[in-house]
Amino acid sequence: MRVPNILTVWGIMVVRKSDLPFGSEFSPSQIELAPVLELADEYGGDWRAFEKAVRETYFEGYNTSDSNKAKLANNTKLSMIAYGIIDRDANLTEFGRKLYEMRHNEEQLYVAMARHILLNLHGMNLIQCVKDIQAAGETVTLIKLRAWLDERGIHFPRGGKHPSIMRLWLEKAGILQPDSWDVNETRLQEVLGTSIKEFDILSIFTAEQRAYLKALTNIEGGTHLSNEIAKLATATYGVAFDEKNLPKQVLYPLQRAGYIKLERGTKSPGRGAKPFYVTITERFKADILGPLLEQIDTQVRSELRPLLRKSLDQILDELSAKETHIRGLALEALAFRLMRLIDLEYVGTRLRGSETGGAEVDLIFEGARLVYSRWQVQCKNTARVSLDDIAKEVGLTHFLKTNVIVIVTTGEIGTKARQYANKIMTDSNLCIVTIDGNDLAQIRSKPVAIVDVLNREARHAMTLKTLEI
Repeated sequence: MRVPNILTVWGIMVVRKSDLPFGSEFSPSQIELAPVLELADEYGGDWRAFEKAVRETYFEGYNTSDSNKAKLANNTKLSMIAYGIIDRDANLTEFGRKLYEMRHNEEQLYVAMARHILLNLHGMNLIQCVKDIQAAGETVTLIKLRAWLDERGIHFPRGGKHPSIMRLWLEKAGILQPDSWDVNETRLQEVLGTSIKEFDILSIFTAEQRAYLKALTNIEGGTHLSNEIAKLATATYGVAFDEKNLPKQVLYPLQRAGYIKLERGTKSPGRGAKPFYVTITERFKADILGPLLEQIDTQVRSELRPLLRKSLDQILDELSAKETHIRGLALEALAFRLMRLIDLEYVGTRLRGSETGGAEVDLIFEGARLVYSRWQVQCKNTARVSLDDIAKEVGLTHFLKTNVIVIVTTGEIGTKARQYANKIMTDSNLCIVTIDGNDLAQIRSKPVAIVDVLNREARHAMTLKTLEI
């Protein structure tokens, strides 16, 4: 479920904390990393003296008031805290001390900074989001980044420059091209020891598979019993495993991905097969996998990310896949893609395709242009939508507080279903939008056709709701 950016607790408005680090006055175009680390080493423990030194070094020549110069220096201190370089008293942290020891080697210094951003400050989530936007053929902007990251459950405040400052530090390490969001994937591999493609592979793992991998990152190398790792994962991350299906659901996929090797235990008379012996492979790098998995776990529906990079053509094709899991994900991706075309915000998923054999999925979206609206979207990968299908959605509107029901099907809308939808729209303030297989074919060939489809449905609803005054 998407977390709102402003919460009200006991009548008090609470602004959601940014998931990306605050970076004002900590841009490499404003300060030099090595000298400011030396200031922290010299004045650590006395934050006022540190702020004064930063002000005199970087902001004294600014054409602004003394109080504003002090605020700029304070922002630098707060940014260095957010980046994990100093603590509240301006003492160098363990990571800050590591950077300080590298201060005379500029390339090494910037690589260490970039690696820290990528692994510990949602840097790989940012890179993945950039690649998603570019794959969709759109231009990366701060406004777009905020919307797309928020869709993943990753927040930074409206008007914040947080991604821009991160971009500049990643540019210093050669991971992003100068003055652009273009990713140098070869350099990313060199700096991090893994690639964006591997991050995508981790993203499509199930929660159980990710928890199992995370448990493996918490122990030393060597060989372990598969059921013991499952117990550790359950105790640590609260994920329940189906013991009988552990190999099929978790072990075999991780082995195919190259992270583990399996050796079957011997069979005990009357007691069934023993657990597998699990051995970590050379590809398994705990210091990288652990932080990356933590980042992925913050994402909403992270397994959809690779699908959302695909074209509408590819998503629709995958609705015919043999694998139930793929059909279910493709169905969710279809709902995301259609609602993104009209710039609605994802709120949550009530029913997943994986729970219905890839046959249907229910998602909630919201819009706040001119007036607030909540959209209840059901996608059905079935030959026909029946009256009962629409009646079920209508019955949920009071609970979900929705204004609009959208029924999307790869098949057709039955005659009785259309008649029932018309009756509901005539007698209530609900709007019911129906998009069938023919409409999807039009949208597939021309995505902007969704506007024509929605306008058609809006005119139809307006006709049904004509007032006799």
